[in-house]
Amino acid sequence: MNHPISRLVFVILTLLGSSFSYAGVPDCPPDRDAGLWSIMNRLILIEFETDPIGVATLLDDDSRNGQLGEVTADAQRRHDDLLKMIREDLRELDTHGFTEADHTDADLLAYWLDDRIQMSELDRWMMPISSMSGPQVWLPQLGSRARMQGEQDRKDYLTRLKRVPIVVGDTIDNMRLGMDAGRVPPRVIVQPAIAQALAQASAEIRNDVTRSPFYLPYRALDQNDPVAVDARRVIAERIIPVYTELALFLQNEYIPACRESIGASAGIDGVDGYNKALAHHTTLALTADEIHDRGVMEVFRIRGEMMEVIFQSDWFTDESLNAGIEWDDGYAMFDAFTEFLRTDERFYYSEPRDLLDGYRAMGKLIDGHLPELFSVLPRLPYGVRPLPDYSAESGPTAYYYPGSAKTGRAGNFMANLSHLDQRPRFEMLALTLHEAMPGHHLQVAIAQEAEDQHPIRKRMGFTGFVEGWGLYAEKLGLEMGEGELGLFVDPYDNFGRLSYEMWRAMRLVVDTGIHAKGWSREKAISFMQLNSALSMHNIEAEVDRYIGWPGQATGYKIGELKIIELRGRAEEELGEGFDVRAFHEVVLGDGALPLPVLESKIEQWIKDQLGE
Repeated sequence: MNHPISRLVFVILTLLGSSFSYAGVPDCPPDRDAGLWSIMNRLILIEFETDPIGVATLLDDDSRNGQLGEVTADAQRRHDDLLKMIREDLRELDTHGFTEADHTDADLLAYWLDDRIQMSELDRWMMPISSMSGPQVWLPQLGSRARMQGEQDRKDYLTRLKRVPIVVGDTIDNMRLGMDAGRVPPRVIVQPAIAQALAQASAEIRNDVTRSPFYLPYRALDQNDPVAVDARRVIAERIIPVYTELALFLQNEYIPACRESIGASAGIDGVDGYNKALAHHTTLALTADEIHDRGVMEVFRIRGEMMEVIFQSDWFTDESLNAGIEWDDGYAMFDAFTEFLRTDERFYYSEPRDLLDGYRAMGKLIDGHLPELFSVLPRLPYGVRPLPDYSAESGPTAYYYPGSAKTGRAGNFMANLSHLDQRPRFEMLALTLHEAMPGHHLQVAIAQEAEDQHPIRKRMGFTGFVEGWGLYAEKLGLEMGEGELGLFVDPYDNFGRLSYEMWRAMRLVVDTGIHAKGWSREKAISFMQLNSALSMHNIEAEVDRYIGWPGQATGYKIGELKIIELRGRAEEELGEGFDVRAFHEVVLGDGALPLPVLESKIEQWIKDQLGE
């Protein structure tokens, strides 16, 4: 630990449960239990050591701005041991005299720690690389997220650059340990990482290191500035060579050692490992069979709604577009319509900039309708930015990056602008609702801005809640505006929304099919192609994502179904007294929660509204 408090002292203090001062760690409020608050302080410091970038904004602490966090095997195991010690201390706390806020924090802390300790048994750090994860993906994005508000920031970022080769080297060591232990991922998800690594050591960058994404924060500097000169040297002499080394390791050693099988149940952790992943991501005690069956039912329901939208489209009424279709064959009609969507030029942009501008325009349209459904909106703004070129080829359609008012960084909806013939316009509205507002940005920013809450609470993320909210937010577009279908006045946009909902329903079927039922990659791709208008490129990228991230994809639909269930319960019991803006406020007010905790919270809110 590069801090005046030595690692030995830190461990001793953790073992003793001592409270100690540290910049950014909040003092215990007078109405809170000091022992519980001390445990939360110690835990956020453990997280700060592991993730100095992500936790710095939570603590408003720039003391580790030159750090990247250790990823060595020793660091991983030490972190797991510290979590176990914290859990024992939490278990031994005297809860007499706890306030309601204390009980809530203690219960959430216990849940979060138990889950992380259980997941640590899978040693996922031994399999750190796929097309979506690894140092070839996250490290090159440091420059676009770095704070550059003064000389010290520029020096801190340079220190981080010098640590990049250490992290990459330690990652390679971890993968070698995984090879020795038989803990290796499916080969198909690692192959794209070679090109991603080589992109950081391309001929273009070797000839001009200022083109490296690592150099981005220094491009506006005087190129004779000593920090800029040193940064170019570090990139040329250390970063480019280590990414070349990573690519060669993956190609010559790692990929040959990876397994051909794709299901988690066929891996070293077997069915038990997959069940742990399902529980982790859904936060519910559901079996793979239960999730699979629920997915099949949702696919059937959504497909019926998609057929209704087809009947509303001009494709259905224009015989020149649907000539030769057997109208009594629903499958033939669906296939013909989705083929029309995949191939008609009117649904696609020809220039990346136009796609980016289209997302930005949709964001502004949505923003104007948010007060209809929300009484509390975040202060932090968001933007729409393109995925970096080096990750776009094998990257997802989009994702969200949280921002921070403290560091002067807006939240960002990251849009994939590659393969424009695979990015249809009719999917853009649903995607913007999910990634920006009222989806991830609204939920995450509100959680960040919550007052009187310990920063460890803001560190907690639960896939079922976070991604369930994102999917729920897509459907809220139906309630915005004055039209019968809200913002989805165009049948093709509504079909795109349903296609995205179908996408998440198919995940329940495909994820469990791959990891619990022995499905092949080809069967998964075929199932998704049969039931959606998703492009083949997106389908293949998604299936590979499910292969590499067991269970995660099930959290979206499971979480959305729970939120819809809870809203329906509130509407039924409160009748005319139901206020959707108040409902959304109570759902989002405490940040991300395990779904059973959210359910208890909504049940109590309903009772309070009824005066019980």
